[in-house]
Amino acid sequence: MGISQIITLIVAILLISFILWWFFGKHQEAVGTAIVDQGTQEANIVVKGGYSPSTVVLKQGIPAKVNFDMNDSTACLSHVVFEQLGVDKDLTKQKITTIDIPTDKKGTYNFACGMDMFHGKVVVK
Repeated sequence: MGISQIITLIVAILLISFILWWFFGKHQEAVGTAIVDQGTQEANIVVKGGYSPSTVVLKQGIPAKVNFDMNDSTACLSHVVFEQLGVDKDLTKQKITTIDIPTDKKGTYNFACGMDMFHGKVVVK
């Protein structure tokens, strides 16, 4: 086995390891909480190459708004879809798009980009 074959084998093993880690590894998820002010709560999510934070925690029983701050020009992230709430909002019409989230009961509302490639969730506790 020549040196070029050994190098190729090492590079292939490294690439396979990276791909396995990327798709199946445990990744740290950013979690944000809402700010409660004057009987309402508000959380901000920055849209730039994904959602940051990707998880927002809200308090049950307090009216809530989630603000999506659009900082990305890719077509995939131009919409946010809350399938459970029947919401499909175009984020390109204004810099910040606000979505009302029901907090009358505990639960999780998943959201995704228009192409279902980037995901996040809103958790009501």
